[in-house]
Amino acid sequence: MEQQILHRKKICMLGSFGVGKTSLVRRFVYNLFEEKYQSTIGVHICHKTIIIQDKHVDHHLNLILWDLAHIEKFNEMIKNYFRGANGAIVVCDVTRPQHYQESINFINPFLEMNPTARLMFVGNKIDLTPKDQIEMEQLLQVSKLFHAPLLMTSTRTGDNVEQLFHDLGTRLLEAE
Repeated sequence: MEQQILHRKKICMLGSFGVGKTSLVRRFVYNLFEEKYQSTIGVHICHKTIIIQDKHVDHHLNLILWDLAHIEKFNEMIKNYFRGANGAIVVCDVTRPQHYQESINFINPFLEMNPTARLMFVGNKIDLTPKDQIEMEQLLQVSKLFHAPLLMTSTRTGDNVEQLFHDLGTRLLEAE
């Protein structure tokens, strides 16, 4: 019989408005996608457990996902949302490459509160742009700056959504 270990990990979803943070969470947790844009107000919290196998151990990671509204000004209240996070998913919209650099505005305050947290970068909405037209260089530079992997996703089709959370879970276990 394999050993089972339960872990609870707080994950913050970071990014500008309309990049697909809520859609990523919905696709991952409920396997749903909605065409209609719904802006998050404040924070929405949900969770899902994933299993990562490591030799003879099944790691059950209860990922507690904090879907944060777009934040223009960081204040102490917003930083409290970040408190105790183990990781973050930084979401960028590949149809709006001019916003890639904005992601740094979210990361620095997050890492001030959680200097050992693990990050994943996401280029979302790959279904809306031909692959040969996705401008990845700037997004790759930002992900390299923070030593975080980059994964391209589509919440509409579900491409790489499960992989994203599995990869983050693996990174969180490696950090223990």
